[in-house]
Formats: sequence, structure tokens, C-alpha cells
Amino acid sequence: MSGFSGCFRRWLRRVPGHSAFSGGEPAGSGGGDRQDGRPAEGGEQQPVRPSWSTRSVAREVFLLQLVLVVLLVAAAVVAFVVQTRRDTMTDARHRTLAAAESFAHSPGLQEALNSADPTAKLQPLAEAARKDSGVDALIVYKLDGITLTHSDPRQIGKHVIGPYAEAARGKPFTRTFEGALGLSVISAAPVKDSSGRVIAIVAAPVTVEKVQKSVNQQLPLFLGTAVAALALAGGGAGLVSRRLRRQTHGLGPAEMTRMYEHHDAVLHAVREGVLIVGRGGRLLLANDEARRLLDLSADAEGRQVDDLGLDDGTAELLASDRIATDEVHLAQDRLLAVNKRSTTPYGAHQASVVTLRDTTELRWLSGRAEVARERLRLLYDAGVRIGSTLNVVRTAEELAQVAVPRFADIVTVELQEPVLKGEEPSVAGSALRRAALAGLAPDHPLYPVGELITAVPGTQAASADQVSSMVRPDLAGSSAWRSQDPERARRILDHGVHSLAVVPLRARGVVLGMVYFWRSGSSPPFDDEDLSFAEELAGRAAVGIDNARRFTRERTMAMTLQRSLMPRGLPDQDALEVAHRYLPAREGVGGDWFDVIPLPGARVALVVGDVVGHGLHAAATMGRLRIAVHNFSALDLSPDELLGHVDELVTHIDVQDEDGEEVPAITGATCLYVIYDSVSGRVSVATAGHLPPAVAYPDGRVEFLHSPVSPPLGLGTALPFQTAELSLPEGSRLVLYTDGLVENRSRDLDAGLEALHAALAGPDRTPEDTCATVMQSLLPARSTDDVALLVARTRRLDPAHVAEWDVSRDPAAVGPVRNACVRQLADWGLEAISFGTELILSELITNAIRHGAEPIHVRLLHTRTLICEVSDGSSTSPHIRQAKDTDEDGRGLFLVAQFAEHWGTRYSPRGKTIWAAQVIGPDALPSEEEPSEHLLNHWEQRGQW
Repeated sequence: MSGFSGCFRRWLRRVPGHSAFSGGEPAGSGGGDRQDGRPAEGGEQQPVRPSWSTRSVAREVFLLQLVLVVLLVAAAVVAFVVQTRRDTMTDARHRTLAAAESFAHSPGLQEALNSADPTAKLQPLAEAARKDSGVDALIVYKLDGITLTHSDPRQIGKHVIGPYAEAARGKPFTRTFEGALGLSVISAAPVKDSSGRVIAIVAAPVTVEKVQKSVNQQLPLFLGTAVAALALAGGGAGLVSRRLRRQTHGLGPAEMTRMYEHHDAVLHAVREGVLIVGRGGRLLLANDEARRLLDLSADAEGRQVDDLGLDDGTAELLASDRIATDEVHLAQDRLLAVNKRSTTPYGAHQASVVTLRDTTELRWLSGRAEVARERLRLLYDAGVRIGSTLNVVRTAEELAQVAVPRFADIVTVELQEPVLKGEEPSVAGSALRRAALAGLAPDHPLYPVGELITAVPGTQAASADQVSSMVRPDLAGSSAWRSQDPERARRILDHGVHSLAVVPLRARGVVLGMVYFWRSGSSPPFDDEDLSFAEELAGRAAVGIDNARRFTRERTMAMTLQRSLMPRGLPDQDALEVAHRYLPAREGVGGDWFDVIPLPGARVALVVGDVVGHGLHAAATMGRLRIAVHNFSALDLSPDELLGHVDELVTHIDVQDEDGEEVPAITGATCLYVIYDSVSGRVSVATAGHLPPAVAYPDGRVEFLHSPVSPPLGLGTALPFQTAELSLPEGSRLVLYTDGLVENRSRDLDAGLEALHAALAGPDRTPEDTCATVMQSLLPARSTDDVALLVARTRRLDPAHVAEWDVSRDPAAVGPVRNACVRQLADWGLEAISFGTELILSELITNAIRHGAEPIHVRLLHTRTLICEVSDGSSTSPHIRQAKDTDEDGRGLFLVAQFAEHWGTRYSPRGKTIWAAQVIGPDALPSEEEPSEHLLNHWEQRGQW
């Protein structure tokens, strides 16, 4: 219900009985708000306005009535006092005049006046008459002013001068004067004889106070009557005010005025229909808008709603006690939203207020708005769902699936061949391959997924780089569309498809393909507005497809680069039996790598590294690190020295790359370097921030070889790397891995290491079986990081294939050692290379004696090759050089290089070892370019025989 309806209902609740409307129930007759301020039973407490706390109409009426009553009573009292005073004066005049005239005309008065002692006769009579008349005195004067009678005997006989001239002339009179006793009234009357002559004057004075006392005896009764009238009038005013307060609910004059203005606005100005329906279904009020919406007659008020000509549903709602909220009812050609509420929310139902809104146009607009909201929701879902996998075909399928059935019944997506391969789309050509289809049963008549579709020249798809969006509302009447494939077009129409919208998938100004939206059955045909939405949807999908294409291209390039940089095969060596696994991440190629590097002295280096990030940069960085490790391994360095050189190299590379633009640093790369010596069975391990290797012993035990903690490569901390060493029994398995195997989003590192421990424990297995078991146990369903695993089972070189001699620092000791070596070669069946071996050993031992330090040690190792090692306590390293013709020496190492396949130097804490490896086999015969006589002469000249 609208905000106005709520305000109007609240206004109605403030008027009991709705007395503002004709025909309403009398105030106080319903079960609404109680007069004591408490809500009716079952209702909530409602705020009640205090009776006299504000300037309400009832209070003002009460005060006005009370003031009027007080004024009336006061006026009556004043009038009574004034009238009493006037009546007192009048009564005093009448009383004195009557007493004077009555005594003047009393019988026997003339005889007494004519007697010898008039006072004796008249004084008793005058006193009796005074007491009867209530005057102060009856005074008889002669015409000469002599007092004959008086209430004060002392005044008798005195001569009095007074205003009696008028009485002396025969006319009675009355005068008011201020005497010693206060305000007084005196009346005089003449006494006439039989002839009418005035013979005396009778005066009757009286004080006003004396007359007032008689009147004051009536004043209490009057005042009591006045007080009773005041109380009666005040009570009546109170009853009237209470009634008025109940009718107005304590509203003030301003509120009453505002209420009337609101009422007038509701009736004539509000553009929303308002009806007041009384109990029993009688229409009490209808404003102008309600009359217009319902087409009510002028005499509608007061009639039953069933007699107003409304439809049955609307009339039933208005006549019932049911509450309604935005119910839609048909009134002629209008759709009205009807809201109905009771005017008495607490207690018995008395009347209802009904509001009406014309929603005919609003319903149409709301339908359009709902379509727009659905389209926006579909665009949002498309933004979330399309392009989530960075796979070209999957992105096309997501486009088709998100549009069916919310926008189209069928959607097909066709892409150029280069796009499907991750390459740049071709500018010319119209051949497209169907990549996705959604919304049809298996027996559909459209081209299947994977079909190469070539458009017929002259149609809308004849040139893929120039196509534009188009809509075909009626496919049956489109000759251009049917001409591409008439037979298939007929089958499509028979399938119920009737409308088509075609939109190119355009990204960066290049068309990647086409998307076809089809509608069939009872779905409405496409229009221009649908085409605009289809273009927006296709535009978002084109961005996702282009991103997937570029990702596919980058991934292909990265994988190609990685395959070219990763070891294509494991080198031949006898120290370890090695198996490996490498699994790139689904999101892209990463920087995980591993390597197996044979070292001289029947040793093998195992390397595992991890470069942070994915893509081409990670793959290229991995290749750079792998090459660096290979190069440093050729120097035959210890693990800690090798990692130190690699760390320094990474730091220098990062410094050099800072001059470029947008080149990520290598900082954060990790590396684990392990050297296994098959002669001694010792393992040397150094790590640069990498996870420790695991060792699975033949008896089933598993432990992690924790080397001293070192930071990752490239941090520039200048902290030295340290090496840990351990002797392993033959048949132990060394397990090197990257963090992608043991750590992911659903499993932390500790849990992953425990799982790896459990997978390696148990009976002895081959490296291949170990790789399979570990990958099956730990590999997540969807790996987000590269996984590299390297498993190597140790072997020991047969002690019978190892020969060692200690050599004293004496040139004469060279011959015996050389002869012992020749005999050992004969025992091993290596007579074919004995000549070269003698030459190599003679040169190396002689150099050690002449330029080195004790102890001097010689060792022969019979592996795939024959390795000759000469160790001494000096750290000086020999270098091969080209001797001049005049030089007497400097050709020894040159001859060693000629007869040995490889040679080199490695350092140890006790000195150095110079080694040379010879090939065992037919190729090991001495070179014909170096005859034995020439070599013998060379040795004789150096005095080495």
C-alpha cells in the first residue's frame, strides 16, 4: 500500500467513529481505543494523548464555557447588588413617604394638635406608628419649626429649620441626605385641617443601612443560587468538553485545521483512489480519483457496494472483512492494485479503508523492467561462467550453455581453425568449425560439433572478417538463409526452428568466429532489441575466447620451451636407479624442474628446483637456472658452494633485468642439490629454501633429511649455504619433490608431508613403482601447481672395482705405483688401455709430488669408464696450456687430455683431486698419432723413468 494510504489510515484512527464522514458509526460505539488510554483486549499498547497536556479543542471549549459562566454569574451578582441598592433606596422612599402620609392623615391628629399639650397626645401615637412602619422616627413640626414629637425626647420642643417649604405648601416630598448615621432618606407630608389649610408637617426619616439589613437577609440565598448555577454550568461545560475530547481525540485547533485540509486533499487532490466502506458493505466515502477509476455515480455514497456495478471479485473484497495487499482487480479496461485495511486495527472491525492504484501502464512497464532485469542477470551469469577455464572449446561451450534456454532455444558457436589452435585468427576465408552446440536432442538437423562449415558465397557469412550482426525473424521467408543448404534448411524448419540471430565473435577488431541463436516452437521471434543483447553477450564471450586463445598459445609456447629445456632422458650411470614424474599445472606451465647429473668419481648429482609463477617467464627462468646448475656442476663443486654461485648469479640477473621493462624478478626460486657417492654411500645435501628430501630405507623406515635452513635464491641475504651429509645403505630410495605434490588449497604442508611419509613407508619397491604410488596417493584431482618427483635407489660400487694406493712424496715412488696399477688393469681385463693409463697416472702422480703436498693418494674406479684419481693436500690447481718449442715442460696435462675422455679437478677440505676418465672398449686403444717411442722419449727427457 502506498505511503499516503498509511498516513490516511493513521488519521482515521485518530477520529473515533469516523464522525468526519457522513453515515459513520457514532463515536465510542465500537471496540476501538478505550477512553482510559489502554488498548482493547488483545491489542498492543497505543500512545494516548493526555487529556489536558496540550491546547486541545476540548480544553479550549471548556475554558471558554467556564469563563462565560463565571462572567455571567459575576454580572448577575453585580446586577443584583446594583438592583438591591436601587430597591433599597426606593423602599426607603416609599416607606418614609407612606409613614409620613399615613400619620399625617391619621384620625385625631388635628384634635391633638389643637389641644393644650399636643406633645403628650402625639408622642405615644408617633412612637407606635414608628415601630410599625420601621422608620427611624415620626417627627411632627408646627409650621413655625417647633418639634412636637421625636424619637429622641430631647429634641421635642426645639426649633428646627429644614427644607419643608414644599410640604408647607401642601405637597409631600422625599429627600436623601448624608447625616450623622450615614446615608438617610426623609419624607415629609403636610397635615391639613378640614378647610385644606396646612397646619403641621409630619417627617419620617430612615437610614439606608437599616433598610439594607432587611435586604441582606436575602443575599445568602441568592449567592447560594449563584454558586449552584456556576457549578451546574461548569459541570455541563466539563461534560461537553469530555464528549468533544472523545470525538476529537484531544486534537488542537491547528491539528483540526490540518486534518480538514488533509481530508479535503484526500477527497479532491490525491491521485489515488480512496474508499471508506462501513460494516455491512455500505460505501461511506469515495474521493474523486476512486469515482473516476471505478466510474461511480454521484449518489454512490451510502449505497451497498454490490449495487455499484463493480465486478464480482472487487465487490466481494470491498464487502468482506478480508485484508488485501496489492491485489490486482479488473475494473472495466483498467488493472487496479487494491489495498485494504481495517480502520480499527485493534478490537472489533468497524470499517475499512481501501486504496486503488491504476497499474495498467505500470504492469506493462514492470514487465519490460523484468525482462531487463533478467537480461542483466544473464549478462552477470555470463561474465561469471564464460571464460572460467581458459580453454577455447570449453569457453565456446559455456557461451552456448549460458544462453540456453534463457535467451534462445538453440545456440551454436563456430570458430576459425587458427583460433581453436591458439593462433591468431586469419583475416580472409569463411571456413569455420563448429565448436559448441546446446539446446538440441541428439537427432537434431544442425551440423554436429567438429564439422567444418563453409558458407555459400553471397550469404551473410561469405567473408568472416566483414560480417555484421543480423536477425531473421522468419526463417521460412528468408531466401538468403535457405539458399546456403536448402535440404538442411528444410529439415531445420520442420524441426520447429523459426527465428535466427547471428552475431560475430569479434575481439580486438578481428572476427574469431560466429554465434548463432535459434528460437523454435512457441518462443517469440528475435527482434532488434534481442539482437542488441545478443551482441553484448557475444562481445563478452569473444573476450573470453580471445583470452583462452592467447592463453592456449602462451601455454603451447611455454610447454614447447619447457620440453626443450627439461631433460629429454636420463643419463647413463651406475650409481643410482632413477625414475621421475613431471605433471604441469592445468592453469599453465610452471617453473618446476629436476635433473640427474653424473659426476666424476662414480658420483651422481640429483637436482630439483621450483620457480615461482607460471607461463613463459617461469619456463625461461627454469631453463636459465638448470643451465647454470649444469655449468657449476661441471666444476665439481660441493652442494653448498654450487648453491652459493647460483644464488649470486640469480642476484646479478635480477639487477641486470631491472633496466628492462615489465620483467619479473627470479626472487623466490628454490633449489635442492644432492650428491651421492656410490663408492662410500654418502649423501651430501644443500637446499635453497626447498623442501627436504625423503629417504626410504630398505627396511621400510622413512625419514626426511633436514639440511640447515637456507633462504630461497635471489634474496640477497648473503647468508652462507650449508651441507648436510649422511651415509645410506645400498637399496635406499632418495625422494626429491616440489611443493605442488604435498601442498594445495585443500591440504596444508604438514598434512602433505605426512601423506608422503605414509606413501613411502612399507616394503621395498622399485623407483617406478614408488613414483606411481606417490602420484596416486598425493596428486590432487585438479592440480593448480606443477608437480616434479624424482626417486633414486642407491647402488654401491663393488669394492673389487676400487683400487687405492698411498704414495710417498718421492719421485722414485711413481714407478711402483704405476706398475701396481697396470697389474690391477690386467686383473680387470683392461689391458687395452693400460698404456694410456700409465701415461695419465705418471703425469698426475709426478705433478702431485713436484707441486703438491702430502698426503698423496691414488685411486682407480672401474665403472662404465676407468677413472684415475690422484689426490694431494695442496689446493693449487693445474691448468693445461700449449707449450712452446723451447719449453722443457708444460706438455703433461696436454697428453692427459689426449688419452682421457674427460679430466678435471675437484676440491675437498683436505686438498684437491685430479681425475681422468677413459673409455672402456675398442675405442680405448692408443692413438696412432702418438707413437710409443715418442712418448717414451718424452718421459725420459723429464726424468720420470
